[in-house]
Amino acid sequence: MNIFKQFTKSLYSPKDIALFRFQGIGKTILYVFLLTLLSVIPTVTYFSMTMVNGLEAAQSTINDEIPSFVIENGSLSSEQTEPVEIHENDFSIIFDSTGKIQQDDLKTVDNGIALLQKDFIVVTGGTLDAYSYSMFTDLVITKDDFIKFLDTLDSLLAIIIPIFIIVIYIFSSGIKFIEVSILAAIGLVLRSMTQRNLQYRQLWRMAAYSVTLPTIFFTIMEAIQTGVPNGFLLNWFVSILVLFLAIREIPKPKNK
Repeated sequence: MNIFKQFTKSLYSPKDIALFRFQGIGKTILYVFLLTLLSVIPTVTYFSMTMVNGLEAAQSTINDEIPSFVIENGSLSSEQTEPVEIHENDFSIIFDSTGKIQQDDLKTVDNGIALLQKDFIVVTGGTLDAYSYSMFTDLVITKDDFIKFLDTLDSLLAIIIPIFIIVIYIFSSGIKFIEVSILAAIGLVLRSMTQRNLQYRQLWRMAAYSVTLPTIFFTIMEAIQTGVPNGFLLNWFVSILVLFLAIREIPKPKNK
């Protein structure tokens, strides 16, 4: 059975998952890499689109709507007396040299950048990364310098995005292999409960296919940007349940 048929069978057939325990370990490892690749598609797609669209919006907005400013001695200063907030295409640009806006005020921002009085902040998917101007105490940065930086960043996107994709894929693959290994260890307990004769390496193969259903479910939820309450617990519950049903499909050893 080829790997794509195995993928389809793993979505609904514990009986077939039980049969996969006899296949080579190399094919199972390849399957885990394929499953991980499918699971990261929404993440890398969303990030790439956010980077491209956000950078275009930032270049246009900062050039036309943000006042002249200078970052010097760890602080942002300008003649602007009120914060400037611009929201366009699900991307926010916030400029505040007055100190009225703090990091905690950016919790409602999903994607964007903020030039605050003491920090430069990047928000991606609701995750906030702050960089203090005090790290550049020996530099004087003006609006023109910042625009040139954005232009340089735009020209490097063709390199930055593929590197990000590779890093995310490698990291996600490592997490997936750890998940499968833990699930296989839980399978040892299920094996004892159901009185089946299984070795850890067989349980590992079965566990690799048992995570298919929850992985695809959460991939779809991420693709449509829908949160799942108690997603961590739900993921493990479904994985353990599928593995348990697969173990139940294996005949009990005959009594001598």
